[in-house]
Amino acid sequence: MKSAILFSIFTLSLYFSTTLASLPIVVNTWAFTAATDAAYNVLTTQKSTVLDAVEIGCATCETLQCDGTVGYGGSPDENGETTLDALIMDGTTLEMGAVVSLRNVKNAVGVARAVMDYTSHSILAGSQATNFAISMGFSNESLQTPQSQAMHVSWLENNCQPNYRRNVLPDATKSCGPYKPIPPSLFLTSSSHSRPDYNKYNHDTIAVIAIDENGSVAAATSTNGARNKIPGRVGDSPIIGAGAYADSDVGGCGATGDGDVMMRFLPCFLTVELMRGGATPQDAATQAMRRIMAKYPTFQGALVAVNKKGEHAGVGVNWTFQYSVRSPDSSSVQVITVPPLALS
Repeated sequence: MKSAILFSIFTLSLYFSTTLASLPIVVNTWAFTAATDAAYNVLTTQKSTVLDAVEIGCATCETLQCDGTVGYGGSPDENGETTLDALIMDGTTLEMGAVVSLRNVKNAVGVARAVMDYTSHSILAGSQATNFAISMGFSNESLQTPQSQAMHVSWLENNCQPNYRRNVLPDATKSCGPYKPIPPSLFLTSSSHSRPDYNKYNHDTIAVIAIDENGSVAAATSTNGARNKIPGRVGDSPIIGAGAYADSDVGGCGATGDGDVMMRFLPCFLTVELMRGGATPQDAATQAMRRIMAKYPTFQGALVAVNKKGEHAGVGVNWTFQYSVRSPDSSSVQVITVPPLALS
């Protein structure tokens, strides 16, 4: 169910410029407007913290299964199982919590918050993260649905295409496994490998950044990862500096797209550091994305950035990107459409 249907939206087009908004402000990837409103309500009506705001924003998408790429019942892996990744970061203390490959718990961002609040660790993984979540009072329940199982059956019937295997036998571009590695002397060059097509319905993330009236910043992410991924795969969303970053001295950033590529560049950390040096959100996010484009010109991804003054911008590469904004300047969520960044 599309949150855009549920809420009245003012839609804008933005052509590579930074937009200024008043505080408090909530900015998030994609037209997940129910999440934007939920986070903003935490700041304005409930008068709660930015950490609560970004957590509730992501949790709203987890419940609504935004685009089928956030929350339970989406992106089954090679075994047909849905697993979740999430991150939350306090921009004032720089504390963080994250979960990766979380199994059988629907509220992934809530578990990430529990990691931050109730442990001295930063990341918990897999079944052990599930055990921790249950000990903290979260429900143990299946993340699979009839829809996700149908996706998996369809993938098997299509000879396990597309998938993320390479340098294996049998040929992963033509058949299912089990696979065995080929000798390094027979490896294909990286340019010979085709990556599965990325779009907002098979590989996506909600990243939320909130800034309150006092300038405190927080960020959070949640996703069910890449559809048909190899079991155990972790993308960029729960990785600090890759999926999101927040610093109350500067602002925040959130990412979405081909996380296996994007995490190699820590684009959100770079974006925030460039803003620290005086760059606008637009210029900072553009520079961060151009570094990735220089090595991977065909990758698909996007960044959304906001500084402590409320200036915000989005940058998308090889797809048309949308992000959502709510501030006192508008009575409803603004959805801003960003055309793809030019290669030059």
